Amino acid sequence: MADDEHTYIPRRAAKFSTVQLRGITHRIACWGKVDGDPVLLLHGFLDTCETYQFLVDEFSDGWNFLALDWRGFGDSARNGGPYWFPDYLADLDALINLLAATRPLRVVGHSMGGNVAALYAGVRPEKIRAVVSLEGFGLPRLQIDTAPQRYAKWLEQVQAAPPVSRYDSVELFAGVLQRRNSRLTPARARFLAAAWTRTCAAGGVELRADPWHRLVNPQLYRREEAEACWRAFPGPVQMVLAEESDLRARLGDDADDAACSRSYQRLTLVRIAGVGHMMHHENPALVAATIQPFLQRHP
Repeated sequence: MADDEHTYIPRRAAKFSTVQLRGITHRIACWGKVDGDPVLLLHGFLDTCETYQFLVDEFSDGWNFLALDWRGFGDSARNGGPYWFPDYLADLDALINLLAATRPLRVVGHSMGGNVAALYAGVRPEKIRAVVSLEGFGLPRLQIDTAPQRYAKWLEQVQAAPPVSRYDSVELFAGVLQRRNSRLTPARARFLAAAWTRTCAAGGVELRADPWHRLVNPQLYRREEAEACWRAFPGPVQMVLAEESDLRARLGDDADDAACSRSYQRLTLVRIAGVGHMMHHENPALVAATIQPFLQRHP
């Protein structure tokens, strides 16, 4: 809800804390009780944990949620250098071990977070009972013969300091976000702009995501490995696709309904209209109405 056009007022305020996961300080956002069978919320690339606020506010009362900033995002500590995707799985494993949950957990992940959730569920199926993936359908296959060029590009990027994205103010950045995504309300754009930036000593704001995340991955993405992990999870998976997202088109045949169904043992495929890739920011009420019944079926 919002009290005026440009201010978003959370219905349920998040409580923030920090935990040590594998030597890295991670920020945690909690809505409800940590020991109350929380649903884990995993954010996507360049996002932060608190932007799940919109989605949390659309769920009915009584739900418990826990989200973290991945290393190098938001207020979690940075690597001080390149990042590697398997670290996200290990960080999630450490978080779940820290929670000492007495039963498998439910996980909701968006984009990169959905990919982490689905991979982890196949690797540690005893710890996950249901997965909701918001457009976390993997990456396009890469040709093996592109490996030399990718390694060369990565070496060039490592030698140069990655640039930091800066803006004159949160309000200016909020305007940029609205121009990029016309589905964002002014209030949500302002909330996102504040969540994604921090004040610069020289004035203005800079993105809180570590610029080292933007380096090309020198290791080729092997979709066959991802699909093997996805198929290893015996539990239910709900894949939510945005009708106005262009990301799925990049995958070609790997993203059609038949390919998705072959990749999971128990898949429910859902499309929602009127939203793009950032669906939980654009229309959180519709996303909540889509995923809450699925989560309720696996209490």
